[in-house]
Amino acid sequence: MLVWALVLRVFVLQPHLIVSESMAPTLAVGDRLVVDKLSYRFHLPRAGDIVVFEPPPAHAREFIAIKRVIALPGQEVQVRDGQVLVDGTPLREPYVAAPPAYAWGPATIPEGMLFVLGDNRNVSSDSHVWGVLPLQSVKGRAWLRFWPPARTGLVP
Repeated sequence: MLVWALVLRVFVLQPHLIVSESMAPTLAVGDRLVVDKLSYRFHLPRAGDIVVFEPPPAHAREFIAIKRVIALPGQEVQVRDGQVLVDGTPLREPYVAAPPAYAWGPATIPEGMLFVLGDNRNVSSDSHVWGVLPLQSVKGRAWLRFWPPARTGLVP
């Protein structure tokens, strides 16, 4: 039984604790999640997914970080006038804490990279600070919040 539990944790599911406000209001400090480590073995992350990853070493404040995928390889991203645009189209983002108070880009996301932002745009250390995220840094997709009980459910 212990072997199965270890295999499950290493290759399939992993718990994750939210330790910063960078994903508020979607995820709050103290939320506990289950991270799906298996699905990205079969397909690439999709725009809108919330991914868990190893942050760039020069910008790591925590061992594992969590952000929302905004743009995929080949897409152009720009942040201007409080709006995130992908391929020239403004994103509809009802999940953000506040519109971004910064400008970024435009830039085309290179192959093998992602552009990720925290939902709490103005306090998040993310791609607008440290650049694009290598796909190989992604460890999994935030899938299920299991704590606190009042907020239990699938991660939007």
